[in-house]
Amino acid sequence: MQTRMTGRIPAVALALACLAAAPLAGQQRLAYPETQAVDHADEYFGERVADPYRWLEDDTASATRAWVQAQNAVTFGYLERIPFRARLRQRLEQLFNYPKIGAPSHRGPWYTFSRNEGLQNQSVLYIQRGLDGAPEVLIDPNTLSTDGTTRLGAAALSRDGRYFGYGLSVGGSDWQEYRVMEVAGRRTLDDRIRWVKVSSLAWRGDGFYYSRYPAPADTTKALSGRNADHMVYYHRLGTPQEQDELVYEDKANPQRFHLVSVTDDERIVALSISDRGRGKDGNALHVRDLGRGETAFRPIVTDFEFSHDLVDHVDGKLLVYTNRDAPNYKVVLIDPATPAPAAWRTVIPEGEHVLDGVSFVGGRLIATYRKDAAHQVVVYRLDGSREREVRLPGIGLVSGFNGERDDQVVFYTFSSFTVPPTTYKYDVRTGQSTLYRQATVPFDASAYETRQVFYPSKDGTRIPMFIVAKKGLRLDGQRPTLIYGYGGFNISLGPSFNPLVVALLEQGGVYAQPSLRGGGEYGERWHQAGMKLNKQNVFDDFIAAAEWLQANGYTSPARCAWQGGSNGGLLVGAMMTQRPELCRVALPAVGVMDMLRYQKFTIGWNWAADYGTSEESPEMFRYLRGYSPLHNLKPGTDYPATMVTTADHDDRVVPAHSFKFAATLQRAHAGTTPVLIRIETKSGHGAVSTAKRLDETADLYAFMMQNMGVEPVYAATP
Repeated sequence: MQTRMTGRIPAVALALACLAAAPLAGQQRLAYPETQAVDHADEYFGERVADPYRWLEDDTASATRAWVQAQNAVTFGYLERIPFRARLRQRLEQLFNYPKIGAPSHRGPWYTFSRNEGLQNQSVLYIQRGLDGAPEVLIDPNTLSTDGTTRLGAAALSRDGRYFGYGLSVGGSDWQEYRVMEVAGRRTLDDRIRWVKVSSLAWRGDGFYYSRYPAPADTTKALSGRNADHMVYYHRLGTPQEQDELVYEDKANPQRFHLVSVTDDERIVALSISDRGRGKDGNALHVRDLGRGETAFRPIVTDFEFSHDLVDHVDGKLLVYTNRDAPNYKVVLIDPATPAPAAWRTVIPEGEHVLDGVSFVGGRLIATYRKDAAHQVVVYRLDGSREREVRLPGIGLVSGFNGERDDQVVFYTFSSFTVPPTTYKYDVRTGQSTLYRQATVPFDASAYETRQVFYPSKDGTRIPMFIVAKKGLRLDGQRPTLIYGYGGFNISLGPSFNPLVVALLEQGGVYAQPSLRGGGEYGERWHQAGMKLNKQNVFDDFIAAAEWLQANGYTSPARCAWQGGSNGGLLVGAMMTQRPELCRVALPAVGVMDMLRYQKFTIGWNWAADYGTSEESPEMFRYLRGYSPLHNLKPGTDYPATMVTTADHDDRVVPAHSFKFAATLQRAHAGTTPVLIRIETKSGHGAVSTAKRLDETADLYAFMMQNMGVEPVYAATP
């Protein structure tokens, strides 16, 4: 690929003078800040592609900062003129203000769990000795910054429970700094581990394994520079990071991830290696058996075609969760002495439904399956015989079942669209579930219902979709409807609880969530049906969802909105360029909008396994350019009312994607609906605090309702 650039980037005019008279939707076109276009082009396989806003990729430049300030001035000037925005924010706060308590997890003599009293910016981690001990604060991230934007990342107790290792993320960045606390006195030790990203914190003995990148040559570019040379180290407590032992590196393959895990008894150390930068979606697996005195990793799986995750070991033989020759996943037992797949013994065979995950507790394998995107839980003995099904209280999702291999009591949390997270205590021996904690949310859940429908996509594929609304809703085609989607990276969406959605439902609105191809709802085949040269299937599935909802009386183009984040932001961007007339409002968040250059920033190269790259072949370049949201905005088109959202500390999908997309959209848009960008500060790939989440959601919902002509009506504030 060749690059050519000429021209000087001038300072960006702030355009603040126009704000006092800035109109709302339906009156006249907003005055947007002027974004200077430059003569910049790249060449791919002999084809020239213009990139006139390349300068916006420099996130630290003064011109970019001025542009951000100017765009936010217009956006917030618009939002502040929406008359019901403040009331909507107040209602969202009421809905969110309830205690949120996680399921307890066992390690050594301790149980730990998270708790948020309601509106705390960060959840607090509590610890208690045994099941009957008094809970005490282990770490409260809210005390670590004045604005609540320092988050707790990695968190792990040592095997004996004496030490607590944890990671801190500042301002929304994916970078973490690891620290260590002595549990008994809550004393923070002097240990500091920097430049950690995509890492576990795996205790062994008096230290832990972690993964990191080299320190950036230019730390001012730490949020946008490309990350390479992922390394694994072992840190011994009480020593400086410079003395850490280098455990594994691979300089010949700088775009690989290397992650270490350790079994609960600290006998087996596992090294997982992925090569997603070269389009491989699986991982290799190496192990070191310390019980046999091994000092080097032994390769178990050396290719990258399938996924292999170590669950635990049985007398040195490895329990592995894998999709090798099993698109719906299975569990196998591998003898490291004979690691060839032909010698593997199947413990839990592949079934009709996707095996979503498995844990080894109480001498049992607790397997979580997905059936049409919702969860089922089955308990197996170690010989693979089925013992029982865990009866769940409804159609929803579960999480938890975390503990040590000998635990006879574990905890899990169940939730659905209308059931707040509810924690149960599960007795492994008897199979009995007992209610442990139940959240109380300030709304009447019995007034709402969830339906699951199935609709045909463009090629006839049957796609499931959840629809949540008030019971007895009148289907007059005028219901304000928010369609949320993702469709990628083998990630499954299911019926999970979000109290903020209630603010839409109680206005007679509809929330719809289709299970698009590219996700993991139906296993690896479903995933592959939305990858690389099949990506258009994802967009077709989302288009068909909107068409079905409109054809069946739920909504109309004037009352329809699309929403998605990250890969889902790409999805919404593609919808805007392919079917701009189909929905009135588009809400793309932290989206991958430049499909020709996404691999140039931070760890974007690892998405090549799902997307392919513009550099690998002419065919892939043309396919990516054919749907890349940035490259398919057409001048003179009437686009939906759009609010792009991103953040200055997003170092996963760098904000340049959204910057360039918004600048291009504002120039191309021929209609009078607003096309805005909201750029959060000290935030990252998603809101980093409760306050920021509430602010952003209020702005998104107010923008959506305003542009649908819907003014919410609320009862008097109690």
